Order: sequence, then structure tokens, then C-alpha cells
Amino acid sequence: MNTQDLMNSALELAGLKEMPEDCGIIVPGDNIKKILMGVDMDTPELLLARQLGYDCVVSHHPRNTNPNMLELLKRHIYKLEALGVPRNKSQKLLEERREELSYNSHVSNSRRSESAAKLLGMPFMCLHTPADIISEATVQKHLDSKFAGKVETKLQEVLDALNELNEYKNSARKPVIRVGNKESYAGKIYVLMAGLTGPGADITKEYFEAGVGTLIRMHITEKDAKAVKEQKIGNVIVAGHMSSDSIGLNKIAQMWRGKGIEITLMSGIVV
Repeated sequence: MNTQDLMNSALELAGLKEMPEDCGIIVPGDNIKKILMGVDMDTPELLLARQLGYDCVVSHHPRNTNPNMLELLKRHIYKLEALGVPRNKSQKLLEERREELSYNSHVSNSRRSESAAKLLGMPFMCLHTPADIISEATVQKHLDSKFAGKVETKLQEVLDALNELNEYKNSARKPVIRVGNKESYAGKIYVLMAGLTGPGADITKEYFEAGVGTLIRMHITEKDAKAVKEQKIGNVIVAGHMSSDSIGLNKIAQMWRGKGIEITLMSGIVV
């Protein structure tokens, strides 16, 4: 397989027809038989791959330089619209978060990994949104099977259900309640893991006002958690960052192994 084959198969598994802006084939390669794969792969991991004889390095978190990456925040607009929120409203509320992220990304050393991979001649690619979509769908399906229609469900039960999944059970950082408490009623449980990054407190409020009782997130900032608490509407469970990323990445790795590729997982992936 080559890097394009790998990308196409991951997109297909996630149900995507086009490559999202936070994915990329940074250095293309052919005849790939051994992959070193992790959540964050940078120059040290590229050097390690070269030393250990790997044919390709795959990073989950973006290492490409697509200037349109923030367009992925629009996923929240479409998800909220499906819940009944007019897209013009959520678009306005996302503008502040988009501007904040624009300032942060503008100062980053965006070609650090790319330059190292090119100097090493190491095929290198990143897969962000596809893995996140797979994680989101997997966790939602699991929780729906446990609690759909059960109005008495409390947050402790949701935590227990999350810990039935290997990636959470085996993680050093277990799922935790950030807004609410273990006796809080969960209401409608909605898994929100894809969309580039956290959307901010204002958009989080829109999910609650659209009927969501508990959001399952990969992560949330202390500032946003405090703001959501003050809103006094819904609950937030943080399932875990590395562990949630790992769910989708493990499924992609399993699929590639089925195609005869040897995969080594590292750098944050929980199995």
C-alpha cells in the first residue's frame, strides 16, 4: 500500500468522501509494510521510526499546514442544526472561538515536523477528524445501547458504562464528571468528539438548550467548565483525551492490519 491508499481507507472507514483540512499526506510513500502510529508524532518519533526500520509514521494530531483547518469548526453548526438550532445563530456564537484559535495557530511552528520528515525521507501523514468521527460514533452507539429511553440514568452509571470500553478501562486518566455530580440525572446523552477542538462555552450551552442533558467530551478547559456550571443547564463528562482518540485510532489500525500492514502503536494510544 502507499500513503494515498492508507488515507483513502481511513476516510472510508469514517464515512468521509473527502479529506478534511486537519488530515494530510505530508511526505508520500510507496510499498508501506510497517507503520509507527501515535497520537502526537514529531521529530523524535520520526527519528525513532527511521532507526527501527519503519516505512511510514502516522500522527493523529495534525502536522499539516492547511490554512483552512478552522473550517472544521463548522461541524458544530451542522450538528446543532440537526438538533433544531438555526445555523445563523450557532455561526455567530462560533466566531469568538474561531478568532481565539486563529490567534493561537498563527504563532505555531507549523512546519517543524514536515521539515524533519522531508530531511529523513520518511513517509508521514496525519489523521485527525476520521479517527475522531469513529470514536464519537463508537461511544455514542455504546451509550445508546445502555441507556436509550432510560430517563432515570445518572452520571455515575454513565461513567461506569464508559469504563466498559477498553480504552477508558486501561487509561491512566479515567472518565470524570466536570459539570454535575454522580447523582445528577443524565437526560439525553450526546457524544461530542469531532469538530477539530472544543467549541467554547457559548456553543456548549446551545447543545443543552437544544435538549441535550449530558455532553460526553474528550476534554474541556477549566474556564469553559466554570462557565457551563454557571449556566446551570446541563452536565459534562470528560471521557479522556488520549483514551478517546485511541478508540478511533485502534479501529483504523485494526483495519490496516487486515490489509497486511504491521502497525506499532505508541505516543498516547491506549489499547
